Amino acid sequence: MVALVWTEWHGVRQAEAALAFGALIAVGEAIRCVEAPPALAGGGGGVPDPRGEPAPLAAAGALGYALLGRLGGEPAGHGVLQVVTVVVAASLAGLVAPLALGCPVDPGHTARRVLTAAFAAVCFQPLHRTGRLADWLGHGPFIVGYLLALLALTALCDAVLAAALARARTGWPYGPLLRDELRSLPGVGAAVCATAAVMALTVAVAGLWPVPVLAVPLLLIQYSYRRYAGIRATYRQTIASLARATEIAGYTPTGHAREVAGLSRAVGRELGLSEPRLTVLEYAALMHDIGQLSLVDPVPAGATEPLPAAEQRRIALLGGAVVRQTGVPAAVALVVERQADPYREQPLAARIVRAVNAYTELVSGPAAEGAAGVAALRALERLRLATARDFDPVVVEALATVLSRGVYGRPR
Repeated sequence: MVALVWTEWHGVRQAEAALAFGALIAVGEAIRCVEAPPALAGGGGGVPDPRGEPAPLAAAGALGYALLGRLGGEPAGHGVLQVVTVVVAASLAGLVAPLALGCPVDPGHTARRVLTAAFAAVCFQPLHRTGRLADWLGHGPFIVGYLLALLALTALCDAVLAAALARARTGWPYGPLLRDELRSLPGVGAAVCATAAVMALTVAVAGLWPVPVLAVPLLLIQYSYRRYAGIRATYRQTIASLARATEIAGYTPTGHAREVAGLSRAVGRELGLSEPRLTVLEYAALMHDIGQLSLVDPVPAGATEPLPAAEQRRIALLGGAVVRQTGVPAAVALVVERQADPYREQPLAARIVRAVNAYTELVSGPAAEGAAGVAALRALERLRLATARDFDPVVVEALATVLSRGVYGRPR
């Protein structure tokens, strides 16, 4: 509000630059929201990825305007407050089309963009306008190094904000969320920062005409991301359809694989697994019962936990062999075939799948007793009593923590 009032009082300086960069931000925000692809696999049971689709065009436009010190050889007259005003107004303008079309919009992304652009502007505009930056670094390559270092620090701040926002929305641990954000920086984040720096330096010499030219690579990046997201979503749907074979054949209850996958992913989040490992865990949980198709007579309610250890092992090995024939990554097949081993010999993903599968069978299978809350408590008690050999106590406690939030599975 301070920035808006200040800009209204003093007027917009160099309106043509504000309009050009504002249009870039608005277009980038609009194409991010309109006809967005299906969300990548996120939380349990189809919870969307809280990070959402990136908006490289809008982010580069905001950062480029924040770092604009000269325009066509003349000093730029805008300051920090005008940067904030332009970014806010352009971002809101970019949300008009999605709102008119009934598409969901996320004000959290807009808030992040405003804060990161304001941070970059605060670190650059006062030093540039007072001449201190030129006195310290001159106009040679050192100023480029300063811009790149500032953009790297800005990207780090944006990652911190993004992880905090996802933590507030989902309740997932902050550490793994921040790690995933930092791992994504060398990709789209690097392209955004590099384009913003080139945009600011080019406009300082050549004027505004390079702005639409420099936006083309970011449009291609966003298009490629959408293609990738669509492929990922289709791939996951294919695996989920294959996993439903046991449900269609009557070997497991309807929705069992989906429930195990969603709860397993939540437990993996609680234990701090990275996004690639969570994907492997989710795929393995979806296909963990595929080996039951080898049984002549279905197990009652698909509950394999009461079976003898040798039979559980045989079903798991057959399931792993089936998974290896589907083209799914070998890590998924390894988790499926190791889920019946003693937990000290299992990889962490197999420990999670086994514990979650046992829990869901205990609360919804033929052994379930009493109301849902009572059955959940008894199921957790049985898992804790079996931690000597069958279940990892760390996984069981993480499962209890996830269930206590009342977001995944049944509330306590």
